[in-house]
Amino acid sequence: MLIVELAFGTEPERLAARPAHRALLTRLHAEGRLLAAGPFADDTGALLVFPGDREAVDRIMADDPYYRTPGVRVVGVREWRPVVGPDR
Repeated sequence: MLIVELAFGTEPERLAARPAHRALLTRLHAEGRLLAAGPFADDTGALLVFPGDREAVDRIMADDPYYRTPGVRVVGVREWRPVVGPDR
């Protein structure tokens, strides 16, 4: 399982790109390729949780231009091993 952490800037391009990105996230979730995603309460960034391996997540990020949009910065992609919850 992998988590992706994003940091957001104030560039208007980010908000313009967000609807298409969220539609893709909805599809990925329905397909079982995304467990959860959402912005931090203060909208300074977001966290995404993927069940796949690094190659699968890299492909998802490469296919979604949101991750290269001004105002969106990928802070990190890290393996995560939850001890409680699904897929533990």
